[in-house]
Amino acid sequence: MSIAEQLGADAAVVIYRKDPPDEATLREIIAKLEDPPTDLVRRDSLFKKLALTDADVETVDQIVDVIIRNKMIMQRPLLVTADKAIIGRPKQRVHDLLA
Repeated sequence: MSIAEQLGADAAVVIYRKDPPDEATLREIIAKLEDPPTDLVRRDSLFKKLALTDADVETVDQIVDVIIRNKMIMQRPLLVTADKAIIGRPKQRVHDLLA
């Protein structure tokens, strides 16, 4: 059971692998994001495989471009409400946003 279900929150789940956000949606999310926009980019093995550096994801334009070209690099889970967006790590942040 998800945290949203536990709290009785009405939530839509988007499977980003099947339905990745487009450029306009990413920009809307970034505009609402409480976290630094660069945190949307995972710093994992794909980041290394693509030979990316922090300098490659400093600006909103760079972040959007990297995520559009490589949807698997987007940090998740990502929670978006009408006026706020957060990266749902640690899980307590999800609870705090939806409570």
